[in-house]
Amino acid sequence: MMKRIAILATNGFEEIELTSPQKALLDQGWKAEVVSPQKDTIKSWDHTDWGTTFKVDKPLSQANAKDYDALLLPGGVISPDALRIDEDALIFIRDFFKQHKPVGAICHGPWSLINAGVVDGRTMTSYKSIRKDLENAGALWVDREVVVDEALVTSRNPDDLPAFNKKLVEEIKEGKHTLQQA
Repeated sequence: MMKRIAILATNGFEEIELTSPQKALLDQGWKAEVVSPQKDTIKSWDHTDWGTTFKVDKPLSQANAKDYDALLLPGGVISPDALRIDEDALIFIRDFFKQHKPVGAICHGPWSLINAGVVDGRTMTSYKSIRKDLENAGALWVDREVVVDEALVTSRNPDDLPAFNKKLVEEIKEGKHTLQQA
């Protein structure tokens, strides 16, 4: 069955944290669409400098979680920091949880989940610098390459991408999880 996954990002996402999971999703024969508050293109961050420009498939203003089977939140510092204060992005994220759909977030990606109010009581991991942010929001933070908590898949950094991609694909194949909620 054809799955459709939203990749929510804006300027400054870590390039490999979008391209690697996107390739894993496309390899399944699924659609992986870039959704962004920006309308035409967004620019990645590639380790220490600006990277590639990516086409936005769907402006966030026109996107609806009901049209997707799952959500991916790439890391990097700039994009998650911008998304976590964008109310439309937070509503979009919350809707995936309300609809019990899989969500994957890597590195700094969980920052947006904190502001969306969906981490309390969750076991998660992330880049180490946002550990306290997650704990202060009620998450149980653990230092593992990948953590799955009721269809919420989290990982620490690009080194974890093989495990992250594998678990994200597994969770999407499983479909909705009734315990995945906002």
